[in-house]
Amino acid sequence: MRVRFDEQLERLNVMLIDMGALCEEAITYAVKALETGKDEMRKKTFSADELIDDREREIESVCLKLLLQQQPVAKDLRLISAALKMISDMERIGDQAYDIAEITKFIKEDRSSFNHDHISVMADTAIQMVTESVDSFVKRDMDLANKVILKDDIVDELFDKVKDDLITAVTEDKDCAEYFIDILMIAKYLERISDHAVNIAEWVIFSITGEHVNEKNIEKDKI
Repeated sequence: MRVRFDEQLERLNVMLIDMGALCEEAITYAVKALETGKDEMRKKTFSADELIDDREREIESVCLKLLLQQQPVAKDLRLISAALKMISDMERIGDQAYDIAEITKFIKEDRSSFNHDHISVMADTAIQMVTESVDSFVKRDMDLANKVILKDDIVDELFDKVKDDLITAVTEDKDCAEYFIDILMIAKYLERISDHAVNIAEWVIFSITGEHVNEKNIEKDKI
């Protein structure tokens, strides 16, 4: 019975990795849609979001079967409940990537030459956080989960820089105010994506320790 249970847990890990990879793709395509303005990138983002929704339903089904058909001990119950929480956050990540791509539909190429460097770094960091948060679950790696939580500060700082840059930009080019609002919204969605990655990492720690993490107690040198 336990062997069968462990096999199903391994299947769950594989499905979570796949869902995490789709989240990475969705974010990447959404940012490329911003950078290139290509409708192809938007369509790829929308497609990835649909697949993420499918994976959420599939993983939810696997988790419920594990709960109903097996007799998981306390540690297993924490792991399965954490997986259910994680897929909810990953589904939201897909939604926010979709929202970013949707915004890019209304951005005209000639609106402004605003530098997207901070946005790109935010996206790269958010993708790393999503990848590492899922990896930390599969590997049962608390140190990696803690690193994800601490990286949220990097994204928050970048978001503040984007806001400062936009304040300067709008004073110099008020005709592009609508465009700058679009950029601010995109930066906010990336900031939210990193928050969801933090949520995933915190659920990983709960699944291992049975305790909810206190971010203040995590050492800064773990980044």
